[in-house]
Amino acid sequence: MASHLSNPHPFHLVRPSAWPIVTSFSLGLMLLGVTLGMHNTVSKFAGLEIQWGYNLAMVGLLCVFGCMFGWWRDVVNEGVKEKAHTHVAKLGFRYGMVLFIISEVFFFFAFFWAFFYAALLPGEGIGGVFPPASIETMDPFHFPFLMTLVLLLSGCSVTWAHHAFLENNIKEAKQGLIVTVALGVFFSCLQVYEYMHAPFGFKDTIYASVFYMATGFHGLHVLIGTIFLFICLLRTQRGHFTQKDHFGFEAAAWYWHFVDVVWLFLFIAVYWWGGK
Repeated sequence: MASHLSNPHPFHLVRPSAWPIVTSFSLGLMLLGVTLGMHNTVSKFAGLEIQWGYNLAMVGLLCVFGCMFGWWRDVVNEGVKEKAHTHVAKLGFRYGMVLFIISEVFFFFAFFWAFFYAALLPGEGIGGVFPPASIETMDPFHFPFLMTLVLLLSGCSVTWAHHAFLENNIKEAKQGLIVTVALGVFFSCLQVYEYMHAPFGFKDTIYASVFYMATGFHGLHVLIGTIFLFICLLRTQRGHFTQKDHFGFEAAAWYWHFVDVVWLFLFIAVYWWGGK
């Protein structure tokens, strides 16, 4: 990008890109597939019954992943190779990440609202008690406590990596990232095991529904954060981050700390307080 070199203003004017519109169509395709799948949409073709819904959703999801890879690759190239990300542009990235995390806070706030509404004002539909009498809650100091320790340790290791970057110790930064990614994978495995052995299903009263929605979406965020940090590890190995320029990692660290905090609220509210 040669245009920004001759322009005295500090703002980064991006080149025309097809990624926004292609990503929009990909997301629309994925959501259309999910909707058709929920309605069990079936078509007959050559004597075969084809369920378009979730197959279409998978195609849309693959398209979204492709758009994410291409779009973020271009952003990385703009910052690393073209040096197009000025101080003002990086400040905008920070504001954008902060606003994104705030939106995520309100996303989880909705689940906590539903949980506390049912817990503090249990209706006749669930027997007037919470948790409902038909629900066998989990022991919070078994797997949930282990999962809490794993996430807290991962928060320590990602902070270790951050301080290593600030001290220009790239070797320790890599080590911290490796530990964090490993702990993130371990947490996801523990959650899968917990779901496989849970004493209640998704449709077993509002307690179970909110439990799976809140912890399930948190698990999705852990998976996204793990991938985010793994990409940062690959970028660190390629020399993309320096002592003064490593916002890509900082954004991942902010996101990971947010995931840690949400889990602490889930552990205290859903597993411990709500499970009594």
